[in-house]
Amino acid sequence: VFHGRILARRVVGRETRYEVEVKAPYRHRFPLVSREYLWVPNTCGCPPLREGGEYLLMARRHVNHERTLNRILLQDDAYARPWTPREARLVREAARHC
Repeated sequence: VFHGRILARRVVGRETRYEVEVKAPYRHRFPLVSREYLWVPNTCGCPPLREGGEYLLMARRHVNHERTLNRILLQDDAYARPWTPREARLVREAARHC
């Protein structure tokens, strides 16, 4: 789970790749750097992420069977909500309990 700003969007084959500025990570299941590529396994724009927008994103790490591919994957039905003061408050409250 992290707060990120979408810098760029590019369709690569049958997937969409977003360049994301990581503003704040909240769950540390895998390390994140200040800029990451976020992959969505479709080209339809689901979930709808616009360039310049800030979002609270719940993504997962994807490693293929051959262990030659290691990336951050956002499923088309994953939690991706626009970042608002309300989202900031909810994340801070949840962090106190987790």
